[in-house]
Amino acid sequence: MNSDKHKVEGTNREIKGSANEVAGKLTGDRSQEMKGKLQENAGEMQRKLGEKTDDRDRNRS
Repeated sequence: MNSDKHKVEGTNREIKGSANEVAGKLTGDRSQEMKGKLQENAGEMQRKLGEKTDDRDRNRS
């Protein structure tokens, strides 16, 4: 998977996670809230992986 794909998919996962977290808070569903939080964190990690891959590739040039 290339760095751009990591960044895009990670950002999408962050957005979906944030939406799930808010929905969980609004409905009082702690399970959905926590699932959203985990999804958001996983997306952030994936996005940062893409950013670090870009940094590494730039330093090699």
